[in-house]
Amino acid sequence: MNKIFYFIIIIILINGCSINKNSKFWTNSKSVSDEESLEYQEVFPTEEALKKEFNSNLKIRLTSRTKNKTIINNHSNNNERLDFDGDLKKISSYRFSKIKNFNKYQPEISFDNGNIIFFDNKGSILKFNNNSKLLWKKNYYSKSEKKLNPILQFVNNDKYLITADNIAKYYMLDIQNGNLIWSKNNLAPFNSQIKIYKDKFFIIDFSNTLRCFSLKNGEELWNIKTDSSLIRSPKKLSMVIVDQIIYFNNAIGDISAVDIKKGELLWQIPTQSSLIYESAFSLQASDIVADSDTIFFSNNKNQFFSIDLKTGTFNWENKINSSLRSTLINEFIFSVSLEGYLIITNKKSGNIIRVTDVFQNFKVKDRNGIYPIGFVVGLKNIYLSTSNGKLLVVDIYSGKTISILKIDNNQISKPFILNKNLFLIKDNAIVKLN
Repeated sequence: MNKIFYFIIIIILINGCSINKNSKFWTNSKSVSDEESLEYQEVFPTEEALKKEFNSNLKIRLTSRTKNKTIINNHSNNNERLDFDGDLKKISSYRFSKIKNFNKYQPEISFDNGNIIFFDNKGSILKFNNNSKLLWKKNYYSKSEKKLNPILQFVNNDKYLITADNIAKYYMLDIQNGNLIWSKNNLAPFNSQIKIYKDKFFIIDFSNTLRCFSLKNGEELWNIKTDSSLIRSPKKLSMVIVDQIIYFNNAIGDISAVDIKKGELLWQIPTQSSLIYESAFSLQASDIVADSDTIFFSNNKNQFFSIDLKTGTFNWENKINSSLRSTLINEFIFSVSLEGYLIITNKKSGNIIRVTDVFQNFKVKDRNGIYPIGFVVGLKNIYLSTSNGKLLVVDIYSGKTISILKIDNNQISKPFILNKNLFLIKDNAIVKLN
């Protein structure tokens, strides 16, 4: 009986003080008319990419020394300033069978004492000398594997050539004659740079797992698995090695630091919000670049980061929209945005010093369909390749484009420099200019 009585009392109270606008049960109530607009704050505002020049009259004079050759197995990913000032008038090429879907990948040349190493559409590895003569050609794929048109990545230490591909195979060759030393298969295809460090080498596969292998026999020594995404991006992942610690990114924007000797995770930091996780599906990050205490990288989400190597904390973040590898020279960071702007930033503060439009010579109607592929910094100029087969020569001092060379009608690779020659990869040849 008491339960029934209490139930009736509760119903009366609810009906009496419900949502009647005259009731005092709800306080600070307010009616909103049709004419009134509600004030709100956008939780994830859309960032505008930089599309205008800044300090374009500022002159930049570099005083640093130049390197006279490309670093083999570059642990820091920093190309620095190269001793190159070619007139780009003489051209020759190294030809091979056409690579299908070339524009979806970022293949790279491997250099060996003036010789160049690359691959063709069936996975054959080719070694040419400086006069474009083929020194050797080797293929270690079965008939069925050749039909998959493997895309190869290389690294060498002047003695051995490590090769890994997008069909989960990895193997080591004698770099002098191309003979196979050992061959292994992984659980997942590979999609990253390869780094050799002493008796080990490192690579990341499509499961976002960093794997450490023995250089001697290819056996796995340890691995670090990170979160994976549902969609596989063709954008190659990257890593740097500083003081026996390897730093790498994954497909969803996390940066991890791992002790090379122990295979232990030291720290990990996300760069994309978990609340907008789906945006990571379209994420394209630049290569990580390092100096002695900091790593730098950017992405196509209008973010450029500086992160402390020891602690994994952010030093600064600014708004540069780029998936291209930057170059560190003295106190400057050289970057090129996806919109075609050369951006020079102060390395310590993150303040943008100068922005110049290097795509200004392209017609307005064509410009939206053109994007930069990669660049290198030479003695006086920056050499920038584009998706429409052009090579732009940009004056460092003024930041202005001084000439444009047509290399092909389609996409070309980023530039490579060795022995005062500049190389560009097309889908069926390597072009050499000097």
